[in-house]
Amino acid sequence: MFRRRRRDEAKQAEQAVEETMRESGPWDADEPHPDHERIDLGGLRVPQADDLEVRLASMGDQHVGVLVLLGDSTLQLQALAAPKSGGIWSEVRTKVAGQLKTANEREGVFGPELVGEVESEGETRPIRYLGVDGPRWLLLGVVSGPAAQDETIAARFEDYLRDVVVVRGQEPMAREETIPLRRPNERPQQEDETPQLDPFRRGPEISEIR
Repeated sequence: MFRRRRRDEAKQAEQAVEETMRESGPWDADEPHPDHERIDLGGLRVPQADDLEVRLASMGDQHVGVLVLLGDSTLQLQALAAPKSGGIWSEVRTKVAGQLKTANEREGVFGPELVGEVESEGETRPIRYLGVDGPRWLLLGVVSGPAAQDETIAARFEDYLRDVVVVRGQEPMAREETIPLRRPNERPQQEDETPQLDPFRRGPEISEIR
């Protein structure tokens, strides 16, 4: 009788989780989300996919972003700290727009986004900025290469972004501070080692995740 009651309670708990789970992410680590294997990079847990190459972007000894490669197209992911009072994507969009050669705001699959052009090594390249506000974080996605204009290629990156989990943690962080990342199985970063950087500047070194 007691076993049956416990089974019923467990089943009800599972149903409650399913009912409160959103259809897609990006997810916060503390909210219900699909439980399947992801690459644990500390501040981000990202999907594994055979058709995509995943790398860490680093500045010195600090990992500051994730690069997802599909042919000649790239999705760069970076998680930034936000205050409890609300999201910061709106103000970050304004900053980003001021750094682009051309910039247009439009409604995208994740809400408002920016599309435009950026000068790089003497060339003008198309670029697309996606932003998702979460509880005390912003997940910033930057799409470059053919996927910045080709919706078919971009759809693969969008699906990837929907399955990312952000691990904000409880430690205090400055507004727009990069949420620390680490290689799989690497020790967690100490609080005083957290990198301070401009998330919109190019220049990080790239290392492949194996």
